Amino acid sequence: MKQQTANAYLGRSLALALLSVLISAPGTLAFSAEAAAPTAMVSDPCLPLIPLPDVEARARSDWPNLCKYRGANAALTTPTKVVFIGDSITENWVAADPQLFTDGVIGRGISGQTSPQILLRFFQDVIELRPQLVHIMAGTNDIAGNTGPTTEQAFENNIVAMVDLARAHHIQVALSSILPASSFSWKPGLSPAATIKELNSWLRSYARKSHIRYVDYYAVLTDSEGGFKAKLSDDGVHPNRDGYAAMRKLALRGIASSAAP
Repeated sequence: MKQQTANAYLGRSLALALLSVLISAPGTLAFSAEAAAPTAMVSDPCLPLIPLPDVEARARSDWPNLCKYRGANAALTTPTKVVFIGDSITENWVAADPQLFTDGVIGRGISGQTSPQILLRFFQDVIELRPQLVHIMAGTNDIAGNTGPTTEQAFENNIVAMVDLARAHHIQVALSSILPASSFSWKPGLSPAATIKELNSWLRSYARKSHIRYVDYYAVLTDSEGGFKAKLSDDGVHPNRDGYAAMRKLALRGIASSAAP
């Protein structure tokens, strides 16, 4: 009986592996779907049935990384008051200042993500949690080109889309500045300081016109040349504990101001 079960599991794994290869190969989707299942819509796409062959294949299967917080979202048992959504700066914040993320305040940052990926996660990781307020921080990885070349207009469109989604679901918004940086270690040769300053000007203006709170972390973290103050960051991009401590007061003020009637 055990041997039959093992053989059945092996057969299923091989079939799924073949299906994965066929789906990823151009022109074979119709055949693979017909042979294995009616559609690719399943109840839980995050089950680790088979290991994907490489990082790129995994990215193709879940580009916005919806699986990252899918289980954590389902496991929430208390009302969510505030969601911080963003990239690694937001993700690291939870570990650097765990006391901030208590009493219904949760972090939903994912390292390396750009604004289109965050936008695609917005419904699952924000709206479905029904918070009173969302704190949006994005832009560093757009400027770095983590998901390829983009435009300032595309970034702005993604921010507007997130704000519109939040407002349509009666969620208040605190819009964060992009944090300062004069270079990116993972993308050598780029000089982001001027672009960050320009996009922050747009973010501030948009927040004012939209009557939402703008949280200006940039002003307290930047040096005279548009880079990150050395004592507040260990790599020139991510805040260290002192950097997050400097951000904390602004974050609390932004949340309180935005949440006020």
